[in-house]
Amino acid sequence: MAAPHAVDGVDGGSRETELILPDSSSSGGEKRPQFGTRFLTDPRQVFQHNAWDNVEWTEEQETAAKKKVLENNQPLPQEKQDEYDTRANEYWNDFYTVHENRFFKDRHWLFTEFPELAPQFSLKQESHLEESEAASTGDQEQSQEVEPISLSDGNFPGSTATYRILEVGCGVGNTVFPILKTNNDPGLFVYCCDFSNTAVELVKTNPEYDPGRCFAFVHDLSDVEANYPIPDGSLDVLVLIFVLSALHPNKMQGSISRLARLLKPGGVMLLRDYGRYDMAQLRFKKGRCLSENFYVRGDGTRVYFFTQDELHELFTAAGLEKVQNLVDRRLQVNRGKQLTMYRVWIQCKYRKPAETGCF
Repeated sequence: MAAPHAVDGVDGGSRETELILPDSSSSGGEKRPQFGTRFLTDPRQVFQHNAWDNVEWTEEQETAAKKKVLENNQPLPQEKQDEYDTRANEYWNDFYTVHENRFFKDRHWLFTEFPELAPQFSLKQESHLEESEAASTGDQEQSQEVEPISLSDGNFPGSTATYRILEVGCGVGNTVFPILKTNNDPGLFVYCCDFSNTAVELVKTNPEYDPGRCFAFVHDLSDVEANYPIPDGSLDVLVLIFVLSALHPNKMQGSISRLARLLKPGGVMLLRDYGRYDMAQLRFKKGRCLSENFYVRGDGTRVYFFTQDELHELFTAAGLEKVQNLVDRRLQVNRGKQLTMYRVWIQCKYRKPAETGCF
């Protein structure tokens, strides 16, 4: 259930400067710096690059954006809202059936903004490298078939891994496959799930899908009673990239709280999603609003636009502690058409508190 507008550049991976992946054989690998380093100081040079970082909005722009949102805040009838909710799975399956993996887009910013996913920045690299050889052999027999899993005896996919990552809303693998390709730690095991069984099937039939290092499964994030194929307290990293915004706002808190239970003490939840007054929100026409800041696209999929405070409340209510919560305001430029597009994304990192022993 990853962001469906990747084909139009709405996904957060639009960067002109590509990430140079570190060479595992050398300690001198380079990567581009985090966002926030290219500033537009002379408006006459706006079309010199494809994107500008940390673009400050004028008071007039902020006012115009608020006015635009207010013009389109009349919600659709409740019966229509209920229809989009009950048919959500159908709409996402239709989306992936039509597009398959043709909108696949490498997220070159992934390891720069979230170094927790990269091998040289692993949260527990020193401790788990010693066990990684046993982990790599123990997981080779994992099957691609999703079968009933018993967690009580410790027998679950990736049970012998020493570093576990789960991406929720994986789509066709825009994040999963770069992780598998870049992170060569043999102790790594990656889980990925999506609401759409069509998307999950596309992941599992991808030539880069390795059942010895990855386990893909269908899961409804909003169903807090549904079981995950991994026990609570087993994940080092949880990734949510343009997925929480697809849920009904009433289901967000329960979903985040359920995910928080899967993290180990000290584990981290990473999020990147749409921010309030992003270009995508301002483009919605009348008749697409479901509720305040929550809209339905033409293909039936839905999207919410967050503020920093809203996300902070969701994470802290789930018992997580803030590591990072920032707004990425970017001016994207179409130099061919001489168009400017103001994007607003929010990036968060929240950590599960480490257990404190009693002495």
